[in-house]
Amino acid sequence: MMHRRTVLRVVLGLAIALSAAPPALPAQRSKIPRIGVLLSVSRPETPEAGAFSAGLRDLGYVEGQNILVEWREAEGKASRFAAFAAELVGLNVDVIVASVNPAIEAARAATKTTPIVMVNPSDPVGTGFVHSLAMPGGNVTGLTYQTREAVPKRLQLLKEAISGLSRVAVLWDATEPVRRRQVEEAERAAPEVGVQLQVVEVRSPADLEGAFAAMARGRAGAVLVEASSMLAVNRIRIADLAVKNRLPTIGWFGTIADAGILMGYGPNLREQYRRAAYFVHRILRGAAPADLPVEQPTTFELVINLKTAETLGVKIPPSVRLRADRVIE
Repeated sequence: MMHRRTVLRVVLGLAIALSAAPPALPAQRSKIPRIGVLLSVSRPETPEAGAFSAGLRDLGYVEGQNILVEWREAEGKASRFAAFAAELVGLNVDVIVASVNPAIEAARAATKTTPIVMVNPSDPVGTGFVHSLAMPGGNVTGLTYQTREAVPKRLQLLKEAISGLSRVAVLWDATEPVRRRQVEEAERAAPEVGVQLQVVEVRSPADLEGAFAAMARGRAGAVLVEASSMLAVNRIRIADLAVKNRLPTIGWFGTIADAGILMGYGPNLREQYRRAAYFVHRILRGAAPADLPVEQPTTFELVINLKTAETLGVKIPPSVRLRADRVIE
């Protein structure tokens, strides 16, 4: 028969062992950070989303193991963001990553406490997303793609690439009023670049064909497309209409040239999404969004689609082609 003291030692040893053992699987899962991501288009159409996942991996996070990522894709329908944001808040996510202005607006409307990381908003101060870039305040921080130089640079690239260019159409999505600021930047830059502008607004994909017809009637020599969720989803159609109407076109990011648009110039989106992972990491480690300055882009890229240039009969001068970060042949 086991001695009483021996029994006590065994019971005490079991108690210590149980207290040191890892918690059961459900308890472990409850401690895994959960991130919500609001994308304007689907992940297959957003290769930059992979850069966010890569950024997480660089920081030691593996999706499904020590971090959970809830992806929500609006597929160009900004009206879907409100329901998605409310859903993510209901899931009690630790951070929301919002990719464009309507997504950020929806996230801010859904929560005043859950940290929000912006990826590529335009004018985050003017829209009221943050108090200032240096001191965001509130629960929003992240990155902005907006710089004062980007829109004038796109106009200048068109001027240099298209011989004799004197009139440029500016295509913008009026359902996102904040984009009007980009049109105003183009209007300020146009006299210095030496071109006249024809501003054409659209509100749905159904407006695109008529918009390009209006540009052709207005004798535009090229098109500057401003950013929006709807226009991003319809970038291939925009490229087709540009070719159909013989209009060389430039878009707001380098990667838009992959859709068949002649040129794309802007911040490197992959770097923006990869850097967003750093903000998530800082917040998960206890940093307050209010204290994390909003970062402006430091890496820009110019992509030229020479297949489209050949179709349009445009000869890109060596001075422009040599500045390209990537050429599609």
